[in-house]
Amino acid sequence: MDKETTAIVLLVTEMNPQSELFMQYVRDKLGCEVATVAPRETVGSDDGIHRVVLLDADHVNEKDMYHWEESAAADNAGLTLAAFNLVDENQALSLATTFRLQGVFYRRDSLALICKGLAKLINQELWMSRTLMTRLIRFYRRQQVNAYRPANGLTQRELEILKLLGTGASNTDIANQLFVSEHTVKSHLYNIFRKLKVRNRIQAMNWVRQNLGSAPAPLPRQTRQHSDA
Repeated sequence: MDKETTAIVLLVTEMNPQSELFMQYVRDKLGCEVATVAPRETVGSDDGIHRVVLLDADHVNEKDMYHWEESAAADNAGLTLAAFNLVDENQALSLATTFRLQGVFYRRDSLALICKGLAKLINQELWMSRTLMTRLIRFYRRQQVNAYRPANGLTQRELEILKLLGTGASNTDIANQLFVSEHTVKSHLYNIFRKLKVRNRIQAMNWVRQNLGSAPAPLPRQTRQHSDA
């Protein structure tokens, strides 16, 4: 690790004796500041500090991961996202195709290996296995092919709603962001599920990941009269 790099490791998890021991080990091994933060906490600013955010998959749900995704996408945030405590490569692939992860760590990884990976992330390098990188490349190539195919007869408005659905937005959120009524959103969702031959929101979100890629960050909420679109 470059000793001149100013960096902080942020562990997004539930504080317990095990996480305290892990934090102390990383401090001793890498000589950098390590702290825990709550899943919905806001950190990062244009202060020249590089923050490596470890998202504990055992305690951080996907909605909270979207929160950190938005933070990392903000200008001058200085955040590097990594997933921690993953079960296997399949889970890593699912998260890496949804969020801007630059590193993944598995439950089976030793403390020494985790510190080695953290050092790479602090130096703004990737920490992923070659097999995972290969699967990611294949995923994005398949995405590019799908981008030139008709999207199951979906209209542009239905695609907009589907992408917002992929962020975990509720019907009310979608209605507010697109300036339509909630009844209109429900009607569009019915047509979307029928065209995609899916039964629920989870199946529809999985379709988004496989065919449209990572969902965009939610649009800022605004107050405006609903239209009939």
